[in-house]
Amino acid sequence: MGRTARAECCHGRTPATDGLAKKALSIRPRPAPGADANPRPGQLAGGRSGARQAGAHGRIDWPATLRNGRPQRRADLVLRARSRKPGELWLVIVDASASTRRHGALAQAKGLLADTVEQAYRQRARLAVLHATGAQPRWLWQGQKASVQLKEWLEQLGAGGGTPLIEALQQARDWLEKRQRQKPNEHQRLLVLTDGRLQDWPALPAMTCPTLLVDIEGGSVRLGRARKLAEQLDADYRPIAEL
Repeated sequence: MGRTARAECCHGRTPATDGLAKKALSIRPRPAPGADANPRPGQLAGGRSGARQAGAHGRIDWPATLRNGRPQRRADLVLRARSRKPGELWLVIVDASASTRRHGALAQAKGLLADTVEQAYRQRARLAVLHATGAQPRWLWQGQKASVQLKEWLEQLGAGGGTPLIEALQQARDWLEKRQRQKPNEHQRLLVLTDGRLQDWPALPAMTCPTLLVDIEGGSVRLGRARKLAEQLDADYRPIAEL
């Protein structure tokens, strides 16, 4: 399946990278203060924000309806409240292996991460962060809202040890698939920050949601493996210098 078709399967959102950090995508403008606030339903049916319930053709809340007994007429049906904006989940995989200390690669990645956390907070998106360093990847955040605790981790983030990036990608795929079964209306996005300095790795299937791989490799001698990894994942590829 092509990238465009697959992105549409991932909840009908294109382009594939929409919804991640502003600097990373240069697509979504920063909203004016208060512009992204969700208005509450008005008290009057003809109010500015609409009625508290959907119209006659809205979806029926059957559990709530049946709690009142078997409906005899249309007025007995309990309609669901107006549908909310579908939730967003941004999963970030951070390669913080020893090689990312070179040429300020990790410092640049932290700047992009800080912007991602800020945008997630502004856009009310949930975050998941998978830290790929040492012997095995570690979950730091799994679908919560951005908070001071995450910002504190980012300030202390250092690099060292091995590069369990492939294991992190496999964990991320399994976790996203499980979460999608639990939250079928959620829009998922994946951001991978890596310098691509890996040994040979097995063939990887494409990710199941729109993915952006940001190449943080620096220096005059570059292996260019991050681009190859992006191709296998069917991810959009961008060097961090372009951001």
